[in-house]
Amino acid sequence: MYTTTLATQSAIPQPAYRAPGLPVVELTDTRRWLRRGIWLYFWLLILEGALRKWVLPGLATPLLIVRDPVAIFLIFEAWRRGFLPINKYLLGVVLIGIIGIYTAVFLGHGNLAVALYGARILLFHFPLMFIIGAVFNRDDVVKLGKTIVWITIPMAILIAIQFYSPQSAWVNRGVGGDTAGAGFDGAMGYFRPPGTFSFTNGLHLYFGLAGIFIFYFWLKAEGINRLALLAATAGMAAAVPFSISRSLLLFVAIDFGFAAIAILRNPQYGKQMILLVVGALVVVAVLSQLPVLQTPIEAFVSRFTSASDVEGGVSGSLGGRWLGGMFEAVLASFDQPFWGYGQGMGTNAGSVLIRGGSSRDFLIAEGEWGRVIGELGPLMGLLLILMRVGLSLDFCWQGYRRLAQGDFLPWMQLGYVLMMVPQAQWAQPAALGFSTIIGGTFLASLRQPKTN
Repeated sequence: MYTTTLATQSAIPQPAYRAPGLPVVELTDTRRWLRRGIWLYFWLLILEGALRKWVLPGLATPLLIVRDPVAIFLIFEAWRRGFLPINKYLLGVVLIGIIGIYTAVFLGHGNLAVALYGARILLFHFPLMFIIGAVFNRDDVVKLGKTIVWITIPMAILIAIQFYSPQSAWVNRGVGGDTAGAGFDGAMGYFRPPGTFSFTNGLHLYFGLAGIFIFYFWLKAEGINRLALLAATAGMAAAVPFSISRSLLLFVAIDFGFAAIAILRNPQYGKQMILLVVGALVVVAVLSQLPVLQTPIEAFVSRFTSASDVEGGVSGSLGGRWLGGMFEAVLASFDQPFWGYGQGMGTNAGSVLIRGGSSRDFLIAEGEWGRVIGELGPLMGLLLILMRVGLSLDFCWQGYRRLAQGDFLPWMQLGYVLMMVPQAQWAQPAALGFSTIIGGTFLASLRQPKTN
């Protein structure tokens, strides 16, 4: 099993208390600094777009990789101090990343800068999942969840302002201070707001993460401020129409579904299930009557209807955009060059470096599995996909085991894990960052803090 490998191969100092399968470490000065680095990575993920749009627009391009130095520092310090667990997934992915540099330069597109940009995904951010899992513990995850609950309130207010503001307004400035705006075409002449992120996908990924902890804290209070939780719940519900994003609705629905399964698996929480469902209905009913939400709801319904007509409803949308693209990529894998077109070529930044100018077309594929196979070829591409799927399945097993023991926190993160770790578009910085965070917090939630 993965956790056994992690526990036995890591060089982490022996703790006084050991949770099942994973090590628990002392709160040393080194660990404190590593924890601060992880928090910095999280805050840069949330505020990266704000820095690129509003604060330092002249540095928008280098700020695209602003989290990379933090990740490199954390990897170096974790390895040096014995906080980097070694396991088959980490070794396999890093090896593919290194080999991919050489195949890209000598057998692919031939651009070293593009190859290195693509390799950073596997060499810097993927290992950070395991560092977060080794440095954080369950209490740290709960603390992060409480922080996300508080952030959700101003985030919801921000997207409401962006929704009603013209694209030329300062609040809607695009990357680099672009006055054309950062919104994406929505419905009824309204644009999908990005919040503090560079692009709109960051918004639905954020609220998908927020939904995990909002539903969790309604079931397990753990010292959360109830007024803040109520405000965050209302903010998340309002964010669905304001975002004009079916993806955001899907993520929130998945979060709710995993919370419902957790309750059904533990009948003693039946009362919480009733309160959760009734509360959700009441919040939606109340918010739908507010004048400020009438237009966003109409725009969201219009967008949902028009997109469903094209894609064949929810099932067609899910099958075409998610499952269909994944299977098509695998079926077409052997039509690609054996060593691929070269690591990094499928990223937007890579397309700019290869083509020149400001073109951000997808040179390989928009879907993640198609990009991976196109960049690395059928051998390494399929191996990488198998590792991501295998890691996710290991997470599922561990989450279910904890659910059976009455621990909801790991289980409730699984829905988001399954949307991010196996098939999220890691070439996109926000998706890469949220995948790193959820993989790390899932592992950390399996670890109990030291008991005195």
